[in-house]
Amino acid sequence: MASSSGTSSGSSFIQNSGSEEDLQQLMDQRKRKRMISNRESARRSRMRKQKHLDDLMAQVSALRNENNQILTSMNVTTQHYLNVEAENSILRAQLSELSHRLESLNEIIAVLDANNVNCNGLGLAMDNNEPYSFNFPQNDTMLDGFNVTNSWNYLCVNQY
Repeated sequence: MASSSGTSSGSSFIQNSGSEEDLQQLMDQRKRKRMISNRESARRSRMRKQKHLDDLMAQVSALRNENNQILTSMNVTTQHYLNVEAENSILRAQLSELSHRLESLNEIIAVLDANNVNCNGLGLAMDNNEPYSFNFPQNDTMLDGFNVTNSWNYLCVNQY
């Protein structure tokens, strides 16, 4: 009996050993699958991370190009602004000079109106159709070599 019980217990041990080995193999197989799955998942994660990094680098490059274009456009616009500002400064100076000239001419007209100056004795004929518009003689030896307009203003104002 002892031997039969030993045999039966021995066979059950072998059976248990077999199922433990199968269980161990099954666990090892699951472990390998999990490791492979984890490696694949990590690989996909690295690929996603690399793709995201590549996309960000492309976006940085595009934004830098756009920034350079904006800076170039801004420099061109600034140069145009400076050119227009310089032209405006010139025009303001011309406006000031012309305003001063107009003021001087208006003063001369006021003096002529006040004194009712007649410059016919100087060889200058006044045109009656346009007040203060004068026809200067072409071959008057008295006016040769003079700036007729400035000399006339000087002579007419200083006549009295």
